[in-house]
Amino acid sequence: MTPTDDPAVRYFDAIAAALSGLEIFMRDDRSPLYRHGIVAKVAAEYIARLERSFACWRNRLGFMETFKISRAESGFPVFQNVLELENDRKTAAQRLASIPPSGELREEMADFILRHKEFPEALQRSMAERLYLEDVKDGVTFSPFILAQTAKVSVNPKSMRPYYLVHWGSFDGTANLPLIYMATVEDSSEAMVEQLVDTATGKLNEKIDIPLPVDGLLNPDLAHRFDDFTEKNSAYSLSPLTVATNLDKDFPELHPKQLRRMVLGPFYSAGITEHNSTVSEVLSKVRKAENAWLLTWTIQEVYSKAEKPGRKGLWSSEPSSEEFFINTDDLEAARQGVSSYEKHALIPHEAYQALYAAGEAEKIFAGYKVHILSKGQVISDV
Repeated sequence: MTPTDDPAVRYFDAIAAALSGLEIFMRDDRSPLYRHGIVAKVAAEYIARLERSFACWRNRLGFMETFKISRAESGFPVFQNVLELENDRKTAAQRLASIPPSGELREEMADFILRHKEFPEALQRSMAERLYLEDVKDGVTFSPFILAQTAKVSVNPKSMRPYYLVHWGSFDGTANLPLIYMATVEDSSEAMVEQLVDTATGKLNEKIDIPLPVDGLLNPDLAHRFDDFTEKNSAYSLSPLTVATNLDKDFPELHPKQLRRMVLGPFYSAGITEHNSTVSEVLSKVRKAENAWLLTWTIQEVYSKAEKPGRKGLWSSEPSSEEFFINTDDLEAARQGVSSYEKHALIPHEAYQALYAAGEAEKIFAGYKVHILSKGQVISDV
C-alpha cells in the first residue's frame, strides 16, 4: 500500500489542509468573521491547538497503530484519542527520561542497518515515540477542556460596570466535536467596579495595568468558581441559552450580555467519513486526494435584550437577571436555543467544482456561507 493509498495518511493530509485553510480564513482581515471583531482572532488560537493535536496524533501512529475517528458523525477523532493525548502530555517528561536521546537513537539505527542489513523497526518506534512526546509535552494541544482566558476588558458607560470578553474551549466527548466559547460578561462586584472604573470618565481606570490575556476570569474572587462552572457547562447537548441562563443564575455579580459558541464540524473526507453519501460519492471523484474534503462549522449566538432589575424586600429578595432574546420567528434558531446562528462551509476549489458539476452544490450548501480555498487564499460569498 502506497502512502497516498493509506487511509490514515489521506485523512491526516485532508484535515491538515482543512485546518490550515480555516486558519487562513480566520486570520484574514477581509474575512466576513471580522465583523465580529475579536471572534476570528480568538478562534484562530484554538484552531492552532487543533493543528498541533493532529500533528501529534500523526506522529503517534509511528509507534501506536490505533486511531479512531467518528466516521459516521463528526468526522473528527473520537474522544478517547483526546483523553490519551492529554494523559501523554502529563506523563511526557517522565517517559522521555526512559528513551535514549535522538542522536543516540540515530547512531544505533545506522549501526543496526550496517550489521543486520535490515530496517531497525524497534528503534524506529522508539524514535517516533520520542519525537511525539517532545511535541506533546508543551501543552498547546486541544485538551478535553481548555481553561478560560480574559481577552478584553472595558467599561459599559451606561451601567458603569467593567465587562470582560472571556473565552474557553471544550472537546465534546459525546458528539466528538471541538467547541469554542466566547462570553461578554459585565461584573457588578463592588471591589472590581471600584478598582477598574473611572467614575469621572466612565472608562477604565488608567492607573490599572492589565496584562492581557489573563488566565481565568479577571475577578480573582470568582475565578475558580468560574472555571468549575465552564467545565461543567460546556457540553454540546446544552444550548447556548441554557449555558447563558445557568451562568446568570449561578453568579449574581456576573451579567452575561452575550454568549457565542463555535461548533467545528462535521468534517467530510473522501473514502473515510460516511455521514453523507452524496458528499462522499462526489468527493471520491476529486482527482487529488488532498482536495477531497469539506469542513463545516456553526457560530451560535445568544444575547440579552434587557436586564430585569433585582428586588430587595423585607422578607425576600432576588438578584437582577438577564432576558435573553430567542428568535422564535426562525424555527432553527428556536431549536438551537439562540438569538442567531451562521452555518459555514470551507471546501477546496477542485472539490467545489466537482459538487457543482454534479448538480449537488446548491442542495448541499443550502443555508451555508460557502468559502472556497484556492491557491492558499480563501474566497467567500460564492
